[in-house]
Amino acid sequence: MELFELIQTLSSAHGPSGDEADIRNILSELASPMADEVAWDTMGNLIVHRKGPGSKVMLAAHMDSIGFIVTHIEKEGFLRMGKLGGISPKEAVYTPIRFKNGVRGVVVPEEKADFGKLKLDECYIDIGARDEEQAKKLVQVGDTAVYDSPCFLQGSGVISPYLDNRISCAVLLAVLERIQTSANDLYFVFTSQEEVGLRGAKTAAWAVDPDWAIAVDVTDVDDTPGSERSGTVQLGKGAAVKVMDSSIICHPEVVAKLEGLAQVQGISVQRDIMRGGGTDAGAIHTTRLGVKTGGISVPCRYIHTPVEMADLGDAEACIKLVEAFAQTALNV
Repeated sequence: MELFELIQTLSSAHGPSGDEADIRNILSELASPMADEVAWDTMGNLIVHRKGPGSKVMLAAHMDSIGFIVTHIEKEGFLRMGKLGGISPKEAVYTPIRFKNGVRGVVVPEEKADFGKLKLDECYIDIGARDEEQAKKLVQVGDTAVYDSPCFLQGSGVISPYLDNRISCAVLLAVLERIQTSANDLYFVFTSQEEVGLRGAKTAAWAVDPDWAIAVDVTDVDDTPGSERSGTVQLGKGAAVKVMDSSIICHPEVVAKLEGLAQVQGISVQRDIMRGGGTDAGAIHTTRLGVKTGGISVPCRYIHTPVEMADLGDAEACIKLVEAFAQTALNV
């Protein structure tokens, strides 16, 4: 499957935090033919094992997305919602959404709401129901929904909801397909509940007990008008080698290894330093007695909006760098 087609398939799958079954099943189906073992744990992490003789290496990408959860159904048929992960009400309003069962609707602000100070409590979901009775035939309290925006290409740029982090899941699947043999014992882990606190990665890392780990995720950019300088990378400049964010200061040996591999193999890279945010690396690196952990990030604009943007060339650079790291003999 071509990279963009793979991203399309993964981005359109249902899988907000805590409700990842659909995306997990798709990933399992795609990964199984290339794996020695496939399993999932109590937290819902998908763990794909490619056996090897050397160090235990965990390559992690979270499969969950931000989303909505129904909290109340009003007598007029409108739905009230809570958020799963970092959703900004101002970015969500007037955006189509889709429930797991296929029901569609739109997020709308109350007429009295102050848009400049908009809160999610001042918004509702309209699914076109006439009243509470009809609404309850379509959805229930506790049902989850995700953005229903299109995924499309503009030049080498891909625009889609949930590039965070389905594009990184596509990166790991591509690496899994390209690697024939490795000196390392490889665990490709598609983690759950990252968007609500790196929860899946914590238990997965405890179970795998890796010697080395790489978290593959998106990272914020510093290349748009009026940038707040919250990140250091630019779209189209290659894979981002993480140095630090608010969840981790990456192990210097991993940073040096990644940058050295990029130089030798001619892979375009840039350094990734974020003043905020975090990835699964934050949960992995403090597991047990500690894990040598780093990050490889896909630069992404407009993160956590319905129209995230990334560059296919950057994603390809990430694939090459993850592959190079996975195939390099690593000492325990």
